[in-house]
Amino acid sequence: MEKEEGQAERFFKEFGKRVDLFVVDVKDASQRAEKDFQEKFEELKESAEKLKKEAQNKERWKEVEESLKRAGKEMESAFKSAFKKKEG
Repeated sequence: MEKEEGQAERFFKEFGKRVDLFVVDVKDASQRAEKDFQEKFEELKESAEKLKKEAQNKERWKEVEESLKRAGKEMESAFKSAFKKKEG
């Protein structure tokens, strides 16, 4: 004679499946974000080198530094937004 599955047992089984799916989703999101970050970082490095070569004086280089800082802040904001949406 087989025992019927209890309500609590069904709940925890379903809960476990959902936690497993959530972990997979979080892992996928972090891998995509890391790849995007690496690509953007490489683009910024290339841009910085190009601009550094073009810079003729200190004022121009200061503009370049400010632009890079702004780009970094925008990337940080984008990552925060991406992970905030994922958590919610």
